[in-house]
Amino acid sequence: MTGPITAGVDGTDESLAALAWAAREAVRRDTALRVVHAWRHHPGAAPEAADRDAQRAWVGEAVERAVTAVTERYPGLTITTDVLEGHPVETLVAAAADAELLVLGSRGHGAVVGFLLGSVGRQVIAETTRPVVLVRAGDKPSSEVAGHEIVVGQQGEPEDSAAALRFAFETAAARGASVRVVRAWQLPPVFAYSPGSLKLLDEAGGLEPFEQQALDEAVRPWRERFPDVHVVEHIEMGSAGQVLLSVAGRAQLMVVGRRAHRTAVGARIGSVAHGVLHHADCPVAVVPHD
Repeated sequence: MTGPITAGVDGTDESLAALAWAAREAVRRDTALRVVHAWRHHPGAAPEAADRDAQRAWVGEAVERAVTAVTERYPGLTITTDVLEGHPVETLVAAAADAELLVLGSRGHGAVVGFLLGSVGRQVIAETTRPVVLVRAGDKPSSEVAGHEIVVGQQGEPEDSAAALRFAFETAAARGASVRVVRAWQLPPVFAYSPGSLKLLDEAGGLEPFEQQALDEAVRPWRERFPDVHVVEHIEMGSAGQVLLSVAGRAQLMVVGRRAHRTAVGARIGSVAHGVLHHADCPVAVVPHD
């Protein structure tokens, strides 16, 4: 799918950093940038913006100021702006459907906010079918330099991480960056062993060689598809979230896959994505499974 990169803006420092990140990525990918602001009428607003039309104009002016700064920096970039009235989750999920990816602000070390607050932001991530990139207010273009890697988590069978790996390799190719593919492993409980799994482990020479073999198999098609991208395969014992965070300091972007988990209280993202979003200092891309 080829579409614009869509950035959500709401005037916060986090969302403005997300807009700047989205603009740079759109230039790299030679695609258009769409800027979206979802708003709802607040009758109790200040007198000068109390009625719907005045409030809509006030919001539109604020968005335009943010877009003007990007236009001046990237005069050749095609930018469209939409100020849409409606429920924030529904508006963003709909906007993401036609996008290459959706970019939002994030404070980290707490609820995912930036464009939206708390559980609403997590709901957008869980419900959209497109990748979502979360960017902190302190993000700088200087972090996207040679030596800083695209770090991507891999787990399970090759198809389980195919979407995240594809996103990581495509991004690395556009940036001239290397990719570090991380596979974490833990000792399984005794009752998890079966005659079939024991045979596979024996053939591989043990648990760690077995995990290395699984990682090699998952990465191989992407090495072949992107031969110019330097790849580091990283195997480490520990929980996936902890291992990914241990290498976050060398990342210009971290990529994690996710499945939406639905409960009685709504959609939720997985624990690995949740932990990385809270604690990684670099931008984080959450990529839904194919």
